[in-house]
Amino acid sequence: MGLIVDAYIAHSELALTHTIEAIPEGSIRVVSHSATDPETGLFFFRVEEADTEAFERALTADPTVAESALVIESAADRVYRLAHTSETELLSPRVAEVGGLMLEARSRDRGWVVRLQLPDRESLATLWEHCEDRGMTFELERLYRQGEWESEGATGLTAAQRETLLRAYREGYFEEPRETSQEEVADLLGISSTAAGGRIRRGMSKLIETTLADRDTGERR
Repeated sequence: MGLIVDAYIAHSELALTHTIEAIPEGSIRVVSHSATDPETGLFFFRVEEADTEAFERALTADPTVAESALVIESAADRVYRLAHTSETELLSPRVAEVGGLMLEARSRDRGWVVRLQLPDRESLATLWEHCEDRGMTFELERLYRQGEWESEGATGLTAAQRETLLRAYREGYFEEPRETSQEEVADLLGISSTAAGGRIRRGMSKLIETTLADRDTGERR
């Protein structure tokens, strides 16, 4: 039975590291269907909660980005198509080499939280050794057998939404009466109150969608 691995990875030359550092309030997610495609050399990233002009300035200055283009824009997010420089560190080709898949990759802190599907513990050890050899941080956060992960179900939350909801919960934001404010949660996370409010609203909406709405055949009202 295969493994599902949640890990945090970081390296100064990992894709978009400099952009992540420059736009800490933003949330960047790899569009997964393109993450393991070595033929095109193109990768797609979905961006939320980041000022467009500031984000695009950061992209222009990012040494891991050879070229970029905005391909989809909506009120909620934007999708960019990127080509990386030859010096960029990419984990997805190594994951493919050991017979795995990169299911998700989301920005967090100064790196990425990735969810990998791997065939066995040997492939995990090989990947871990590769990261160590390259001087890349690889912090294992959760490890599931395939069946265990499927039984839990996926929430669909971004890393930023999950972090914000957990912090809000722990600080008593959802208590009655509230024990903390949105502004205080934002201060603890080092983001604006507007960004914190957006993460809470979208996170709660996603949790309802993935844990309640999919069990109900009724339409949204």
